[in-house]
Amino acid sequence: MAAAAYKAPAAGEGALLQAIDYDANGQILYRPELALWADVPGAQAVRFFPLSRRFRERVQIHVVEAGQARELIYRPDLFRLPDDSPLRRLKTGGFAGFRVMNGRSGSDWLAFLGASYFRASGPFDQYGASARGLSIDTGQPTPEEFPRFTAFWLERLPDAGVRAYALLDSPSVAGAYRIDNRQTPAGPVQEIQAELHFRRGVANLGLMPLTSMYWRGPTDGAEGPQAQVHDSDGLELWTGRGERIWRPLNDPPRPTLNSFLDQAPRGFGLIQRDRDAGDYQAAPLFYAKRPSVWVEPLTPLGKGAVRLLELPTARDSDDNIGAFWTPARAPEAGTSLALSYRLRWCDDAPPIAPLGRILATHVSPNGPAGRFNIAIDVQGPALEGLSDANAPEAKIDCSPGVVDRIVTTRGAGEGAWRIAFDLTAPLGHTVDLRAYLRRADQTLSETWLYQLQA
Repeated sequence: MAAAAYKAPAAGEGALLQAIDYDANGQILYRPELALWADVPGAQAVRFFPLSRRFRERVQIHVVEAGQARELIYRPDLFRLPDDSPLRRLKTGGFAGFRVMNGRSGSDWLAFLGASYFRASGPFDQYGASARGLSIDTGQPTPEEFPRFTAFWLERLPDAGVRAYALLDSPSVAGAYRIDNRQTPAGPVQEIQAELHFRRGVANLGLMPLTSMYWRGPTDGAEGPQAQVHDSDGLELWTGRGERIWRPLNDPPRPTLNSFLDQAPRGFGLIQRDRDAGDYQAAPLFYAKRPSVWVEPLTPLGKGAVRLLELPTARDSDDNIGAFWTPARAPEAGTSLALSYRLRWCDDAPPIAPLGRILATHVSPNGPAGRFNIAIDVQGPALEGLSDANAPEAKIDCSPGVVDRIVTTRGAGEGAWRIAFDLTAPLGHTVDLRAYLRRADQTLSETWLYQLQA
């Protein structure tokens, strides 16, 4: 495929697909008795998404059994449809994706739908952040390219898991994926192998990309109902040197792309740390149950950077956060790249004990414009037993700006401390902040990074 020119997918029946809006799509129900493997004891049934206004491009679906692959053919009677459903009038219908059902709750725990996007429900049976197979030119001034999974081959695994082989295609790249999907007590785990073949050079390649939503949180100084609205509240990094970093997310005033240079990182993820439902005051939306997503590379990555994209948003329905790995050496036309990694849809990232862990970040204006008060709550075994007499020292750097009135005080709970300081920032500038706790030469906490728009 990569040796041949890219062929765009055929256009669908535009007017009819346009009519399958959110409401019309909600009335289309897959018949559970016709799900793939519905009659196989111990298997996880698979249902399929129809085409709609948002998802217009067909994907081929195959099933692999006893080493043989056969295509599953679309039929309108796979779905329960209202008499006036536009889907009834489609002459060339098809599947847009698939989802794997959770036999215990009747919901789905895994879904592949749209471009190369997929997501899992996490340990709390709730969707939130998403992943995708590949991103190209994300966060660049040029239009983003969206590679798409054009075909799937589904196979049952002996341990009740589901294996999905996927074919990926775009103007720049053709690729093949093998994605093993399993449920565990700690949440779904995916082991992914990919092989990418480039039709042309890609200057801004995004490997193992994640997407999420962040609108409001304690860093915004919002109060009252829905003071916090987010699927993830921070980017967590585990660098190749072993440093653990926590970067709270922002809803910035303008698109922002940050690069965290590294070599052979041990992992990164978009994490939902705040699990207190009372902080969200939006019970039907279950923000406290949204899964964290942790990327664990299985192939050494070499030099590159984890990139964090933050886009302005005015609503909770937009995914405005992206995180991905970009290799230092951009792939050229005619080259190939092999990659393997693990995704964990979990409560939290791997533990960092005994280091103190950032619990919350609070930012509020303090007096004249450009003056801010910042408080960071930290807790961990390394901070237990310390008192005011031997309090940890807060090491803080900022650029540009001036930090003063630094205070560390004990917080609520064993091993809990608060770092508080004032920041004077030049108006109109972006201020990068870095902080951690130490005592003598011993590091006591993970590293806190933050970016403030003054």
